[in-house]
Amino acid sequence: MPKLSDVIAALETLWPAERAEQWDAVGLVCGDPDAEVSRVLFAVDPVRETAEEAVRIGADLLVTHHPLYLRGTTTVAATGFKGRVVHDLIKHDIALHVAHTNADRADPGVSDALAAAVGLRITGPLVPDATDPAGRRGLGRIGELPAPLTLAEFAAQAAAGLPATATGLRVAGDPERTIRTVAVCGGSGDSLFDEVRRAGVDAYLTADLRHHPASEACQHGGPALLDAAHWATEWPWCEQAAGQLDEISDRHGWALRTHVSRRVTDPWTLHAPSPIDPHTPSGAPS
Repeated sequence: MPKLSDVIAALETLWPAERAEQWDAVGLVCGDPDAEVSRVLFAVDPVRETAEEAVRIGADLLVTHHPLYLRGTTTVAATGFKGRVVHDLIKHDIALHVAHTNADRADPGVSDALAAAVGLRITGPLVPDATDPAGRRGLGRIGELPAPLTLAEFAAQAAAGLPATATGLRVAGDPERTIRTVAVCGGSGDSLFDEVRRAGVDAYLTADLRHHPASEACQHGGPALLDAAHWATEWPWCEQAAGQLDEISDRHGWALRTHVSRRVTDPWTLHAPSPIDPHTPSGAPS
């Protein structure tokens, strides 16, 4: 079995820490570099449920997309939920490694997995990485559908391709609009609207869209918008990442077993559809 340091070195070839944003917190959070690793669990969120799953399956390493400590801390006491996660992991000899914005920018990265999940053929990054001479790395992806679909049809296809969440997808645009090209960005993506407009795509699929940026983006013939749950847009990366580590394990002859958490850790647990016409506010004349 490989040591944790060997596995982390392999993960760093996929998602080098130096490619993360300066504000990000990636890399090894806890774990003994000399410890042996035989089982790895991939998940989006380093939350209590995910830590408990790692314990339950006997994992030696938990790899998550989201950081546990993004803004630093002065304590890891078990009195808070983050400290409890650290305590549970260390108590059971489980390491935690984070690949966040460095995995977003990778080739393949988070948005590649998202594009594949919703049926797109990737043509390039939405925001190319200037340090990549091949022009394949960067934030977001631009893709093409094999055949044109209406916005309603593409929304249904995207909803079926992504893991189910309580909120599903919100869609802005004419349901009968023809969709051929789509930009995608796993996670929160309304900061990339300028790049989406310049790309001239028919639709943009991302998460966490806010009212004002979305409203402005829809004006003057802008792209249709599909707003999915943040967790759902990033979960496909877990399967992609596990497959990448499997390939490395096979090349090195390691006896590694990889697992992907299918526990829904999206914070929203219920969707209550409006019982009235959404175009008529309650109490207003129709």
